[in-house]
Amino acid sequence: MKSVIRLFLTALQFLTQLPVPAGDFHAEDLPKSLVFFPVVGLLVAAGGLLLHFALITRAGNQIMGLVLLIYLVLLTGGLHEDALADAADGFGGGWDKEQVLAIMRDSRIGSYGAIAIVFSLLSRFVLLTQLPSTKFVAYFTAGQVLSRWTPLPLSFFLASARADSGQGSRVARKISWFSLLLGTIVAFGIAAFFLKGTLFWASATAVLITALTGTYYQRRLGGITGDCLGATIQLAEIGVYLTGVVVRG
Repeated sequence: MKSVIRLFLTALQFLTQLPVPAGDFHAEDLPKSLVFFPVVGLLVAAGGLLLHFALITRAGNQIMGLVLLIYLVLLTGGLHEDALADAADGFGGGWDKEQVLAIMRDSRIGSYGAIAIVFSLLSRFVLLTQLPSTKFVAYFTAGQVLSRWTPLPLSFFLASARADSGQGSRVARKISWFSLLLGTIVAFGIAAFFLKGTLFWASATAVLITALTGTYYQRRLGGITGDCLGATIQLAEIGVYLTGVVVRG
């Protein structure tokens, strides 16, 4: 039980800015903790839904959408936005693998990265404000949960793109079949509870984005980096919201 709690706290510490009790953490905990990423997504969604219900009758959709975006960025420390920006700069400005990886590691943000962040924030704002009220809880929750499932298959199937240290090298090809299966059951089980009959479209979108981005990472880099994982999380979240807006039911 202690090891399970430690792995959950590792996932919580990695994905959020929430204070985590000091504990006996180990370097090998991170890949094992990925199984709890969807659960952390559920907790993130729970906090956002509290804000949603507190604001929606008083402030309207636009203010609610803005507050939710601020909440997500603050709670995660802009982790996924930063990863998306680094990935956009790298893939947009690099011609070969070495250039892409070098640009990704550069702490400065370029034009591709800035554009990616703007589009990410704008897309989520528009989609969150356009989600029908009857679908909002289901798709907001599914977006947080399914997007944080995506690092599991990417880390299971793809190797690290870097020979040296990096977040990707800490998890790539270090996920067990059991962790992948359990994390998938948990993520899609939570999504099914909220989405019910519309699960197929949201889950298919998350799987498709994961497959497409994973194929692209493999072709360009021969594997993944931590920025690749964060970028896919952002894209999958946007994709799930989009299904909620365009799919009837």
